[in-house]
Amino acid sequence: MKRHISVLGKTAFVTSLAGGVFLAMGWPFFSFITYYGKKKNGKVKENSKKWFRLKHTEINHPRHLFADEYEESKKWCEEQSMQDWYISSCDGLKLHASYFPAEDPKRIILMSHGYKGNKFGSMGHMARFLHKSGCSLLFIDQRCCGESEGKYITFGAKEHLDVLRWLKTLDKMNKDKLPIYLYGQSMGAATVLLAAEKKLPEEVRGIIADCGFHSMKDQLRDIASGWFHLHWVELLLLRVDLFCRIFAKFSMKETDVTNALKKNKVPVLFFHGEDDTYVTPDNTVRNYEICKASKEMVLIPGARHLSSSFAAPDLYKEKLLKMFSERDGK
Repeated sequence: MKRHISVLGKTAFVTSLAGGVFLAMGWPFFSFITYYGKKKNGKVKENSKKWFRLKHTEINHPRHLFADEYEESKKWCEEQSMQDWYISSCDGLKLHASYFPAEDPKRIILMSHGYKGNKFGSMGHMARFLHKSGCSLLFIDQRCCGESEGKYITFGAKEHLDVLRWLKTLDKMNKDKLPIYLYGQSMGAATVLLAAEKKLPEEVRGIIADCGFHSMKDQLRDIASGWFHLHWVELLLLRVDLFCRIFAKFSMKETDVTNALKKNKVPVLFFHGEDDTYVTPDNTVRNYEICKASKEMVLIPGARHLSSSFAAPDLYKEKLLKMFSERDGK
């Protein structure tokens, strides 16, 4: 009897140890991908410095080939006088945005930046053109980014709920009922696409999705296998999803844009660089094919991640103005 109990005890110990090792192997990837190292007040911890750089993130950033244009547009945004707006998220975070009203506004654009980005990064490249074209701009700081509070990046799962709250704020101040457009890049594009599944204000006339991914799971699968050459990716993703549920309070399934695109009735203008190896263009092709609303897809040859407006600025502007002219009066 004692020997039987002893065997059971050893079996339980080995099983627990194996389970612990299995889960622990997913923790570094989860932490690397989702944890942003921010305190409650939005300030970055001193030990949250980057300790290495990845080639894919370097070559796919607009600074790689368009450093002067990138820095100039960012500086221009920083020099403008903007209004600070604050709201609370559904889970109690203080979120920040900068509002830049046009002198004679024709429309309002909510600017949703990408993964661990900032309001005046690549989002700022079209800002001067849009503002001169009669667009009031709301640059939101995604949770964990800029002046917004947060601890975990949720790949659109909670960020799209934040966008809905910003839309409610815009709707209240939009006394003239100006058309509203949602403009997102990378994760910000997936975020505004996810928001389209919900009930939007009547004034929302269009969505601009630049280099958006299809889901967190697909994106992490591409990164794990393509960047790090990891095997048994599905088991790794299973562990990451478990940690997402436990610590960040979301599931990777919530980041899949499929259902949102099937239910969405707002026209979508898709952009993607054909040479993007950060979020591969097949993501946008897939999103375009699923989308049931009026849509247009523009693939830019030679452009990497978030570089379409830099590589083909005239075409990019032309497509934006075309959407505005077709949708403003609807």
